[in-house]
Amino acid sequence: MSVKVEASHDGIPHDKVMVIGAVISLVSLYIAIIGTVIGVDYLAFFGGFAAVGALIWGNSTIKKLCSYGIGTGVPSAGMLAFGSGVIALLFAATLGGISIWIVPVAGLIIALIVGLFLGWISNSVLNMKIPVMTRSIAELAAVGALALMGLGVVATGTVGFTGIATIEILGVTVYNASYLGAGVIAVSFMLGAIALQHPFNACLGPGEKQDRTNMLAIECGFLSMIIMAVISFVFVSLAAAWISLIVAIIGWFVSYVKYLALSKRDAAAWLDAKPFSDAEE
Repeated sequence: MSVKVEASHDGIPHDKVMVIGAVISLVSLYIAIIGTVIGVDYLAFFGGFAAVGALIWGNSTIKKLCSYGIGTGVPSAGMLAFGSGVIALLFAATLGGISIWIVPVAGLIIALIVGLFLGWISNSVLNMKIPVMTRSIAELAAVGALALMGLGVVATGTVGFTGIATIEILGVTVYNASYLGAGVIAVSFMLGAIALQHPFNACLGPGEKQDRTNMLAIECGFLSMIIMAVISFVFVSLAAAWISLIVAIIGWFVSYVKYLALSKRDAAAWLDAKPFSDAEE
């Protein structure tokens, strides 16, 4: 039997955070899809916003789940979320052949189904008996799928299977050097999973505040976007890659400065570190 341990009193209810994060993520993905449909890739940077929106949602879900005293489960929750997300992403991407417009929603639905099944196993088979486990794992799977789609859009400019599974080199379409074939999706997996699990781990404690933890999640999201923007120089046009990189750097810098300000606000004391003095002879 699990006993709930309150981490902090949130200013914004979890359900509202979930809706905000999901809306930001889906709207950003559809804006990026508009670029794919009209034949331009300079809207790929909206994939980064999609990932950030998903991470805001996921950060709140992890906090809700781990308020039951399973703080050591934060890293595994992040990995489980993105493992489920990969399954949903690949299934949804194959539906792009029917219509690319259904990929984000299909990915969200498939992820929720996978997550519900894994949550049921956790509670009923593994007997963890955590009241919010089934719903939380379902939410985290959805977060993983949306974040992976977002980071993939930054890198490739599309959510369709053809765009992530093939790349054209000197007029020849190949698989081995693609987003999937070259294993770039594994980089997205790790960047997203770490960005999901780090904020609550870093801010956990009696003085944890929702706005500070969320700001760290945003900062981690943009930091991951920087890496994917650098990778995108291989897959998208030079202009699109530079736009994504510049937006990511600006987003990271602004969120990092705000996170430091919130940390100073909440700290009991702020002591600037100084270099060690030379040993006296």
